[in-house]
Amino acid sequence: MIDVTEILVHWHAGRSLNEMSGSLGVDRKTIRKYIGPAVAAGIVPGGPARSEAEWQDLVREWFPELADTRLRQVTWPAIAVHHDYIAEQLRAGVRMSTVHQRLRDEHGLAASVASFRRYVAANVPEEVRRSQVRVWSPRQAEAGEQAQIDYGLLGRWLDPVTGKLCSVWAFVMVLVCSRHMFVRPVLKMDQRAWTECHVAAFEFFGGVPARLVPDNLKTGAGKPDLYDPKLNRSYAELAAHYGCLVDPARALKPRDKARVERPMPYVRDSFWRGREFASLGQMQAEAVRWTAEVAGRRPCRPLEGAAPAAVFTAVERGALRPLPAGPFVLATWATAKIGPDIHAQVEKVLYSVPWRHIGKTADVRITGTTV
Repeated sequence: MIDVTEILVHWHAGRSLNEMSGSLGVDRKTIRKYIGPAVAAGIVPGGPARSEAEWQDLVREWFPELADTRLRQVTWPAIAVHHDYIAEQLRAGVRMSTVHQRLRDEHGLAASVASFRRYVAANVPEEVRRSQVRVWSPRQAEAGEQAQIDYGLLGRWLDPVTGKLCSVWAFVMVLVCSRHMFVRPVLKMDQRAWTECHVAAFEFFGGVPARLVPDNLKTGAGKPDLYDPKLNRSYAELAAHYGCLVDPARALKPRDKARVERPMPYVRDSFWRGREFASLGQMQAEAVRWTAEVAGRRPCRPLEGAAPAAVFTAVERGALRPLPAGPFVLATWATAKIGPDIHAQVEKVLYSVPWRHIGKTADVRITGTTV
């Protein structure tokens, strides 16, 4: 009742299906289902205001099963016949949807899976249902051992200089032991941005973790050039300079980097939403301040309420590998075909090559001063 009423209130206020789906966490098909009777009744968004009580009365009229749970229990007697079988299957670790499928196919049960789930929740003891739950308990990382890295979409930003809407992504690196994080907004996810973000993160932490766990370099997120094979070469140079190991997460295995996956909604909500920025530089500077003064000082439940920055200072900072004496030279890699005019084109510039290499493909390393 409360959820459907909230959907109707948001819809009547003129919010789009995409906005409602994102903020309420409800699929657009479900939203269409619940606003359907309102549309059929001639109610339109932005019409005369209605109180919450009026909406609840309409919900009771349109969806009586939501107000009277007895209407949802008409199939329970048919399910109850198999009560012992259900409990036995659940104790054995069989998934609830699988138990329903077996009852439907082998015993002719006509109840829907939703009714079956409601019956189990109301009539099967919790300790039996709990046997289905598999809790993943990863090994606690040692201080300085590992950092997990990912990109997450923050949202759209109107660049006041160009007047264009840009997608803004957050590069996030989280130290697994202390949960201390580094956040850097970027507009491009190319080789240069990826490398620059790592350099900035290491400077922010004042050291280098022994192992980096980025998103799998073959999966792709955003623009494909981020995960082009050429990145591996540039990334390998960075890892060699800082003396750390790159160990990408497995494809489609988010638990491999759960420490960086979980804070993404927090970064989006606490740092990004409802704020305005005059430039990308200001945005990046504000992200550093927010990371140190807000995210770093928040109580962290896995740390038993301690602040990540405090744990980092006390435990992990000294365990990180020291920064190299010399600066890292940012480099990107490309390929160029040697044409019959014995020239290769790199970023719209022609370079002469010895004639014996005509027809070959060259690997090109590009820095700020050298090709």
